[in-house]
Amino acid sequence: MTPSEVELDAMRRAIAVSALGLGSASPNPPVGCVILGPDDRPVGEGYHRRKGESHAEVHALQAAGDRAAGGTAVVTLEPCNHFGRTPPCHQALIDAGVVRVLIAVIDPTSRGAGGAARMRDAGVDVEVGVLADEAEVVLGPWLRSLNTRRPKVIWAYEVAEEGIGPICRQQFVALGLRAGVDAVLDRSGSLQEGRPGQHGVTAFSLPRSVGDPAGGLRTLFEAGVRTVLLDGGPEVAALYVDHGLVDEIFMYVGETAPSNIVTLVDQLIPDGFQFRSVRRLEEGVLVGAALADRL
Repeated sequence: MTPSEVELDAMRRAIAVSALGLGSASPNPPVGCVILGPDDRPVGEGYHRRKGESHAEVHALQAAGDRAAGGTAVVTLEPCNHFGRTPPCHQALIDAGVVRVLIAVIDPTSRGAGGAARMRDAGVDVEVGVLADEAEVVLGPWLRSLNTRRPKVIWAYEVAEEGIGPICRQQFVALGLRAGVDAVLDRSGSLQEGRPGQHGVTAFSLPRSVGDPAGGLRTLFEAGVRTVLLDGGPEVAALYVDHGLVDEIFMYVGETAPSNIVTLVDQLIPDGFQFRSVRRLEEGVLVGAALADRL
């Protein structure tokens, strides 16, 4: 059955809600869920905040209460099918009396028969692949890290009169670059959480520093990191860029940038990167770019 406009709107809401888990859910995925009642009206929503706590579906079902019975669950990632720190979410949906489930992306970590198959076996109508490309805007870094066995690496830098360098701390906060990443590697080589104290202390641990780029990223992956931000100038990022380990860049062009910045942009973005976004700020412009195969 083709998803209705109401269901598509609900999926887009679930995707937006899922982003609230960025910078805290790792090593688990950032997932969002919306529950529609039998009359197709939203009755509950939720997202997964951190490992060890309830998943998105459970939060949404708790908000919906009895209104979930006979309704539809719209979720960005396939409901889990195994017992971990929390019970399997596919069973919670079945027990709540949900009769239809829309899933954006299938969970590559499912063990045995996935949650979608088990819900179908229980008589639930399940649709898969609903707005998957849009859901991967949030889930993409987590999915990619599972394949590469390293975090997604983002390099942020500022273009000023004296050249390329690190972005000042106040501007970092204003740009919101730290809010969606798990860890920040600063110019001294030390690590800290992007959102300090937001990850579960027993599920996420950072080493004090990393060694060589490739080995260090593997260490970070094992520590639970799925996204890392390089905070510094070329001296910090050079080895990562040279080894093809930087996936995305953000270039802040402030008011003190050279007057010929337009002609310099192509020279300031590493080879192989393509423009992805340009955002006008109160004091400057933020340019985003990514490797062509990682857009």
